[in-house]
Amino acid sequence: MSNEKRDEYAIRQEKIKELLELGINPYPYKFEKNADSVYLKSNADDLLEKEFSFAGRIVLKRVFGKLIFAHLRDESGDLQIAIEKNKAQVAGTTLDALKFFKKYCDIGDFVGVEGTLIRTKTGEPTILVKRLYFLAKGLRQLPEKWHGLQDRELIYRARYLHLIDSLEAREVFKKRTRIIYLIRKFLNDRGFYEFETPILQPVYGGAHAKPFKTHANALRTDLYLRISDELYLKRLLVGGYEKVYEFSKDFRNEGIDRLHYPEFLALEAYAAYWDYNDMMKLAEEMLSFLVKEIFGSYVIEYQGEKIDFTPPFKRISYIDELSKRAGFDIVNADTDRIRQKAKEEELSGWNKLDRWRLIDKLFDKLIGDEIKDPTFVLDHPKAISPLAKTHREKNDRVERFELFILGMEIANAFSELNDPIDQRKRFEDQLKQREEGNTEIPPEIDMDFVNALEYGMPPAGGIGFGIDRIVMLLTNQHSIRDVILFPQLRPREED
Repeated sequence: MSNEKRDEYAIRQEKIKELLELGINPYPYKFEKNADSVYLKSNADDLLEKEFSFAGRIVLKRVFGKLIFAHLRDESGDLQIAIEKNKAQVAGTTLDALKFFKKYCDIGDFVGVEGTLIRTKTGEPTILVKRLYFLAKGLRQLPEKWHGLQDRELIYRARYLHLIDSLEAREVFKKRTRIIYLIRKFLNDRGFYEFETPILQPVYGGAHAKPFKTHANALRTDLYLRISDELYLKRLLVGGYEKVYEFSKDFRNEGIDRLHYPEFLALEAYAAYWDYNDMMKLAEEMLSFLVKEIFGSYVIEYQGEKIDFTPPFKRISYIDELSKRAGFDIVNADTDRIRQKAKEEELSGWNKLDRWRLIDKLFDKLIGDEIKDPTFVLDHPKAISPLAKTHREKNDRVERFELFILGMEIANAFSELNDPIDQRKRFEDQLKQREEGNTEIPPEIDMDFVNALEYGMPPAGGIGFGIDRIVMLLTNQHSIRDVILFPQLRPREED
């Protein structure tokens, strides 16, 4: 902390002592607020000369001799207050509110006021204060020139400061809340039930990823933070539920970039007696519903690009499109030829990755990254899709789709594999891939899940959505960390 900041800190501590000597609690328990800034400003003409109680953080303070103007910021925005000399008191005392405010109330403090709503000569809705309440003393001075600051690291490390300053940032996270609410409503209205499944799992699965590992002392066993909730939601289908979903916090001990973060929010939904065609319809309906509800149109703008969510969405074949772009039959080609193509495309790790990860990276580079409007990519190779049913017409493929928008994978869905014998064999084949170097594959089979399938799971469709990426799109944010309130960063020394 700089000397200047220490001095300010000490000054504010001294003010707390003086407040206590005056009999004023600098941190009282409660304040009765009966209106917010948006309501008062939006309805000012009808509310003039009526009394209101209002509270917020002081973000602007202007002293003009016998008159003080200040802006108080509440959750919804800013509202101006005016304090005239000898016309207002500090609540519970005989102190003149103007002198008190001038001496003890600093930028960043919380205060409450009771008074009459008026318009100033400039027409601004303003509460003319009759009683002033001190609600919370801020000991630290808000950063200078915070407005418009582009230091992303500081924003991520001290999100609360970002939210204090930026009403736009507040709107992003309010919109995130609304998006999740609307998705819940969409699924609930279609007969889905929301459940909660374990975050700590003895065997992790449902995806390919490196997990976070911990130890449960009471159970005397190692556990993993889940990388997916898929296998547990399918257990619910075995148990007799027919439409289930969960907003799942998942954890993958991997790198961080614009689209990836180790802790993220997914939505997974499963429906008995459906297949991946039904899940395509669900995805189309849900996303177009979201966009229309929020924007009033199917066309939105993201980072300067217009995206059209008008259903139906485009459909392309994973294998056919990739083979066409690569110039050869990608699935039946030998590994050396695939590796040579990966080298030509300058894919990172081309000389280390196994055959199927090379194929998947080639797809992302040649096709996925170029997709703009919502597009379903269909029928992936069986080897990279161990939880999907074999395609009913093409034995080397599975009934799976990924939904891409502007190069981002937004959803992944299957006609779910419910044959326990086939599932066990797919898991065993995956263990062989792990032995060949693919360490993202779980090191053991979730035999309890296989046992559950042996009791019988109905045919089903399942889908997983990346909620953070959907929020990015619908709030026009460039990075996943811009829609996560408190992203982790590498530790740094205190200033």
